[in-house]
Amino acid sequence: MNNYREAFKEEAHELLTELETALLELERMPSDEEIIGRVFRAMHTIKGSGAMFGFDRVAAFTHDVETVYDRVRNGKIPVTKPLIDLTLSACDEILKMIDDTEQGEASDAAITEAISRSFRDMLLSPEPPTVDNAVVMEAADVPTVDGREVTYRIRFCPEPGFFSSGNNPTLLLNELRDLGDCDILANTDSIPLLNEMDPEACYTAWDIILTTTRDENAIRDVFIFVEDVCELNIEVIDDARRADAEPDYKKLGEILVDRGDLNTSALKTALGSQKRIGSLLVDSGMVSTDQVQAALVEQQHIREKRQKRQVVESIASIRVPAEKLDVLVNMVGELVTVQSRLSQLSARFNDLSLIQVAEEVERLTAELRDNTMSIRMLPIGATFSRFERLVRDLSTELGKEIILKTDGAETELDKTVIEKLNDPLIHIIRNSIDHGIELPDARMAVGKPARGTVHLSAEHSGANVFIRISDDGAGLDTEVIRAKAVEKGLIASDAVLSEKETFSLTLMPGFSTAKNITNISGRGVGMDVVKKSIDALQGTIEMASKKGVGTTITLKLPLTMAIIDGLLVQIDDVHYIMPLAAIEECVELTREDVARSHGKHMASIRGEIVPYIRLREMFTHGGSAPAIEQIVTARIDGSRVGFVVDQVVGQHQTVIKSMSRMYRNIEYVSGATILGDGNVALILDLPKLAQYAEIIEKNK
Repeated sequence: MNNYREAFKEEAHELLTELETALLELERMPSDEEIIGRVFRAMHTIKGSGAMFGFDRVAAFTHDVETVYDRVRNGKIPVTKPLIDLTLSACDEILKMIDDTEQGEASDAAITEAISRSFRDMLLSPEPPTVDNAVVMEAADVPTVDGREVTYRIRFCPEPGFFSSGNNPTLLLNELRDLGDCDILANTDSIPLLNEMDPEACYTAWDIILTTTRDENAIRDVFIFVEDVCELNIEVIDDARRADAEPDYKKLGEILVDRGDLNTSALKTALGSQKRIGSLLVDSGMVSTDQVQAALVEQQHIREKRQKRQVVESIASIRVPAEKLDVLVNMVGELVTVQSRLSQLSARFNDLSLIQVAEEVERLTAELRDNTMSIRMLPIGATFSRFERLVRDLSTELGKEIILKTDGAETELDKTVIEKLNDPLIHIIRNSIDHGIELPDARMAVGKPARGTVHLSAEHSGANVFIRISDDGAGLDTEVIRAKAVEKGLIASDAVLSEKETFSLTLMPGFSTAKNITNISGRGVGMDVVKKSIDALQGTIEMASKKGVGTTITLKLPLTMAIIDGLLVQIDDVHYIMPLAAIEECVELTREDVARSHGKHMASIRGEIVPYIRLREMFTHGGSAPAIEQIVTARIDGSRVGFVVDQVVGQHQTVIKSMSRMYRNIEYVSGATILGDGNVALILDLPKLAQYAEIIEKNK
């Protein structure tokens, strides 16, 4: 039962995320019936599943919300901002109840009761519905569907006076077809002779076999206005959630017995003959031809669905705990290290058979690495969708009109990167809303629309992902930033800074241009936290802004943080790794080239002057450099920088290992890896090295 409860919690989290997204869409399009249906279905599923797995408080609380949205979808209650506000608060309380192990003690009973009372007050019924255990248990008995197919047998038998009330069965049957894959057979046994027929009476009944991902309530909703003038029976005859379902279905005689068209003794009598069971039963007068035909259609329908499901289920996705994926990635990382060692041994012994084996293992390891890393890749859209609520709540709190636009939600990133990206994005968006976008009156005074926009986008670029957060607000004021930096002693009053350097001051600890401390800003924490988080992800931050127009912050992040392609270089007998994604090319640097630069660390590469860093000098290696060195050039923040090493060894699959606490504050190094011979190679932080080169060049 505990496993089922945990599964419900996980499903409920997904439902609440979908519900929040639907509510924010509904606020923008209050008359959209499809969105209203999504809200109602999510609430209904949470209520029914909650009751089924023992979350009685969740089921009882959600019942009031569901009742209101049932009235909303029937057009009896309008969608308003107070209703959306109240529903979002209800979602927060449901989340607290689900996450608490003691069944909701973490949620405030007074708050939940106040929310429930507000929903009950919205109901138009003279006697608002009450929530008791009977209602909850009744909801639990109704089959709920979670995206998997269920097949229903529906018997729809209108009363003779069905037409006199203005009903049309064709419309109902067409609505059933919209729910899924539907087979419909008319039962015409009751139609009398023409001279005995009443033209206003209904003599036809229908047998329907429906396969759908919707629950039984959706089917009953089709017949909600005619239930009092018809006989309606709905049975589940095949459930995709059952693991014991076989591709074959029941035999014809068993179906007829199940449907109540035949008793067991009559079936046994008919089975004693040589004829086919259907023909026997019709010839004996036990059942009609229409009844046999309906049973045959049902049999074929279920058989086809089960056979199709067997193929689909073989390629369906499965839910795997994140911890298992982490273990798998660690094991693949160890395998990459062993493979590197095998390649080195094969090269040393120069054995053809061993070399062939090493090359095959290298190929398989690379494929395994790529497939394993792709499993951990998740679309960033789920993270983006969380910020719609943040933008809505903050804009309301600050009295501003702001909308969030998103692009590139399908862009994929490593699970670890996405998890660590949430907080930095929150800080940036909060700053855009608080500092960037002006109040409606101020915007209209300068010719802008009253409603501001925050634009969140993501796109792939090689082995990196660019995430941009833009706003159409007031932009960054370099004079204000400079004055605040001088006031805090961050720069000298006569310091000469470029626009880029001025913007970078906002990333320093304790820096804030807010005049007043609020719940949102003014305490000097935020952008420095963003910088630390992005640095920890081996990413970079770029800021661009124009006063009065807006600001754009660009985050450049690696696709993954576990295994990367690196360039292995050597200085003396020490090896280093450079992330290959940033590398452009490698060229030779001779002593003649050095002499022509007149003591400056500059080289002419393909007609372009490129500054470079001598890593031998920077890392204080002893000895003398070889006559011909190598310059590894990289593109960092739009600028080209070179790194001089003794030798370029070649490409290397790099398993990133975290460094111990003692070495975490070492500059210019982002991690370490283990080579095939067991030695450790440091992974260089190229952006920080590029910043160092820029500072050295300025001081010359």
